[in-house]
Amino acid sequence: MKNPARRIFEELWNNKNRAVIDELMSPDYVHHDPQAADIPPGIDGYKQFVERYMNAFPDTHMTVEDEIVAGDTVVVRWTVTGTHRGELPGLPPTGRKISLTGISIARLREGKFVESWNNWDALGMMQQLSATSGKAA
Repeated sequence: MKNPARRIFEELWNNKNRAVIDELMSPDYVHHDPQAADIPPGIDGYKQFVERYMNAFPDTHMTVEDEIVAGDTVVVRWTVTGTHRGELPGLPPTGRKISLTGISIARLREGKFVESWNNWDALGMMQQLSATSGKAA
């Protein structure tokens, strides 16, 4: 059986199988991501997060570059690609492609995600979407 982290990347993000959310997320799941601070805790909150990015980038593809498992903690370094076809909060579709990297650290309990901390190249995404020059004012 695949580990839960691989299933999130492969089954959810790459195969768009949203049913795995109910299987893999704990009801008390907390998603720590500075770019999604408005996402409430719990399974429904995570579903909102997934819908936001799958709607904005319907061809999202995630590649696991590295994975470290230690007890109930998993660390994944990943790359995501996609085409901006749907609205992100405050940013209408641009039709531009993105490719960026990130790292997620998750804590599991009984095979389900209870908490994750996510750090990814949000500035790089905005630069690729031409939403910012990336230069200091």
